[in-house]
Amino acid sequence: MDFITELLQNQIFISAVLGWLVAQVLKTLIHLIITKQFLMERMVGGGGMPSSHSATVCALATSVGIKYGGGSFEFAVTAMVAIIVMYDAMGVRRETGKQGRVLNEMMEVLMNMGKQISVEERLKEFVGHTPLQVLMGAILGIIIAAIVMNI
Repeated sequence: MDFITELLQNQIFISAVLGWLVAQVLKTLIHLIITKQFLMERMVGGGGMPSSHSATVCALATSVGIKYGGGSFEFAVTAMVAIIVMYDAMGVRRETGKQGRVLNEMMEVLMNMGKQISVEERLKEFVGHTPLQVLMGAILGIIIAAIVMNI
């Protein structure tokens, strides 16, 4: 029980979790406003504005930097993890989403030609992020960490 109590009092952990949670809620609301459709999948799914990956790792790195300082090994590790995660979100994961979109279009063509393809076989297209989505997630994470660490 002490572990859970300590975890819930850990400002660094709380910053990272809140970074993710706030980004996911914002992503869902933005999707609702733009498409006029509520998709619960947006609360846990990847892709979209803002990047919850960026918000999470930037909240983590920022809160570690505030607590241990910019010269600490803890900050160096979390900052490098944040850079790798954000780079991956804009690179490999974004390309995966583009490929998913193309493959889904190809499946539509095959279905129109009479081929039997189930709807469950569609690939996810929201997996990566644009640079703007990553930037907005990063800013969100930094702000959340600054607030949590000053409470």
